[in-house]
Amino acid sequence: GLKEKSVGKAKGKQLRRWDADGMADEDGDVPLDYSATSDTDSRPVSSAGVEPVDMVASGTRTSKGQYILKDLDDEVHSILQNASQKKEESASSKPTGVVGSSLGAISGLFRNVIGGKVLTKQDLEKPMKGMEDLLLKKNVAREAAVRLCEGVERELIGKKTGNFESIDTLLRASLSTSLTKLLTPTTSLFLLTSITTTNTTHHRPYTISIVGVNGVGKSTSLSKLAFFLLQNNLSLLIAACDTFRSGAVEQLRVHARNLKDLSARERLAKIELYEKGYGKDAAHIARDAVAYAKDNHFDVVLIDTAGRRHNDARLMSSLEKFADLARPDKILMVGEALVGTDSVMQARAFNTAFGAKRGLDGFIISKCDTVGEMVGVL
Repeated sequence: GLKEKSVGKAKGKQLRRWDADGMADEDGDVPLDYSATSDTDSRPVSSAGVEPVDMVASGTRTSKGQYILKDLDDEVHSILQNASQKKEESASSKPTGVVGSSLGAISGLFRNVIGGKVLTKQDLEKPMKGMEDLLLKKNVAREAAVRLCEGVERELIGKKTGNFESIDTLLRASLSTSLTKLLTPTTSLFLLTSITTTNTTHHRPYTISIVGVNGVGKSTSLSKLAFFLLQNNLSLLIAACDTFRSGAVEQLRVHARNLKDLSARERLAKIELYEKGYGKDAAHIARDAVAYAKDNHFDVVLIDTAGRRHNDARLMSSLEKFADLARPDKILMVGEALVGTDSVMQARAFNTAFGAKRGLDGFIISKCDTVGEMVGVL
């Protein structure tokens, strides 16, 4: 009896298997972990359902042959215009945007400071508070709203006011200057130039890692980025480093298969998926993927990672090790437009998690078409 019991313990916990009716079959021999390919399963996977991509709708090709995505301003304008149409308002008669739709209201706050007056901090106290409130209503994070208002205030203090029209013009110019300072990146995001330089000068693949909280669209955004890079004839290795979420590897496998089909159809560069299944150390998989890409002459490595809550210290702590081993050239955080005013807190948490030597390089904002004119997270 004791001998049989000890043997049972040594065997360990068995994977539960499910039949077609959704019933658990403890004695079955067909596991449901499809991340590991079976030697006996040689059935081809069909990708005939992949639809053609409308290249003109996504971007344009330059005279040098580079494929450039549609400008962000065009996308945001389209979103805002659709939101205005839903409200049965004309986009031409009433400005829209993060600040635009409220600019008339903000300008109205300055009605009491016109008439050749030199603006002081006291004059601007009430209008700035009203402007901050309007920005918060547009889903702008409070910290960003405060910084923007402070920038506008600095631009306006000491300026001499004229009539109401001149105040409106002055306010627009101050907003433009402050937004430019706030949103100007501190690192280059000209990916095509950076990739070419890395490939030719350092003779290694360019590595991009995608991070973010759960459910924001990291894998989908990675695949869209892969499409853009393939259109520029750059060979890609996608590293499946979400070894935690069930179905994460299979999801990437489908994306990679569809992109490979697209690449073959349009005679683009090669694309491959690097996967090691579940339960493995993601940092080591990322490091091995980069080494594999270098040995096999891939231009770019795209690393998918597991979603994690920004306030989960245990999961966030592993990002520093990930950055040390994978050494990505760019770390992009995917944030959804629906997150609203929590966006800055999420970004700061991820930026800090990579340690003192590393941080975020940029952002991909997903689901912008779900929030109408409430695009303050941008």
